[in-house]
Amino acid sequence: MKILVIHNYHRKGSASGDDLVYNSEIELLKKHGHKVIRYYVRNDEFDDAGPLKKMALTLGMFWSFENYRKVRRVIEKYNPDVVHIHTFFPLLSPSILYAAKKSGKKVVATLHDTRFICPCATSICHGKLCNECMDGHYSRMIKRKCFKDSMAQSFMVSMVFKFHRLRRSFYNQIDKYICLNDNQIELLKQAGFDEEKITKKYNFTEDTASFERPDYESIREEYNLPERFAVFYGRIGEEKGIKLLMKAWNKLKDIPLVVMGAGPMEEEFKKWCKGKDNVYFLGYTKHDNCLEIVRSSEFVVFPSIWYEGCSMVVIETESLGKAIVATDIGFMSEAVRDGVTGYKFRLKDVKDFRDKVQKLWNDEDKALEMGENAREDFESKYTVDNNYRQLMEIYNTLV
Repeated sequence: MKILVIHNYHRKGSASGDDLVYNSEIELLKKHGHKVIRYYVRNDEFDDAGPLKKMALTLGMFWSFENYRKVRRVIEKYNPDVVHIHTFFPLLSPSILYAAKKSGKKVVATLHDTRFICPCATSICHGKLCNECMDGHYSRMIKRKCFKDSMAQSFMVSMVFKFHRLRRSFYNQIDKYICLNDNQIELLKQAGFDEEKITKKYNFTEDTASFERPDYESIREEYNLPERFAVFYGRIGEEKGIKLLMKAWNKLKDIPLVVMGAGPMEEEFKKWCKGKDNVYFLGYTKHDNCLEIVRSSEFVVFPSIWYEGCSMVVIETESLGKAIVATDIGFMSEAVRDGVTGYKFRLKDVKDFRDKVQKLWNDEDKALEMGENAREDFESKYTVDNNYRQLMEIYNTLV
């Protein structure tokens, strides 16, 4: 089978989940002998552009004539059996959907976030969950400055999505939606998307048990890590619950916490860490070292305040055989089996979060048992072979 796989990468150096999934699925398809044609852009193109080019790229969010023409040419040259689109915003624009359909190809779209419901993709408005724009009245974004806390940028993004809402671009130009969790499915149904086009497929990761492991003792010595600790790893951003994490650890003074990652709240988090003897902030950490530190932890905390798609952190944590304490929303609500593979706590409930962390910390045997259950859960849902089978079933329904 020939598959054209299209994606708008985040900035270089980003560890965004949709970038990782795009790369992983391509390698998976190639491994099984399929012909994969890649078409992609990177957001660095905007950063590196001059003023006139930036203006053109901004207007191109409505309709990128350049990417429309290029996708048409790629399809004409390679004649793929199916076109699989991951992320189109901001540089590719929805014009690529029309390019694929105009060429007579079936289009599959993986929904890595809630972009079709919320133009900001997070369903968060000033720290609170919000799906009000599901009704298509995006003008409220402008007053609230939802997009990057900018009225001007919010206006531009709201107009882009209003334009394509009126054209029903996301309804008519896509043949199959791959959702990553049940919550996404319910949101799409509420927004009037065709239920028959919707399917669910989790993300996957290579089995971490097969990875070559670095020497943990040298890692521990390098970072001066304690013998026992909990871990948070991922993006240091508001949507990941960093403020909630800080509030909880203001009182969890007897539990060491190791934090790995980078992001927009990094400086604020560093300042907070200076007054905490039990918090070890390592910043960006090489992936193999990061996984080895997680493997050596008691458990992982994941206080995300947005829905998540199919968090790679959760999947990797289960692959490593570790329990997780996570928010009870979105993907986590179905991924974490409360009291079996970890504990769930109520959204933004600092006390509930703190209590669950303390409870698991005080019961090492329970943490080990939950970790074993989590590993079994990984093997049943998130393996490479399972994902490949599901992906091919989706493609085969269209060709």
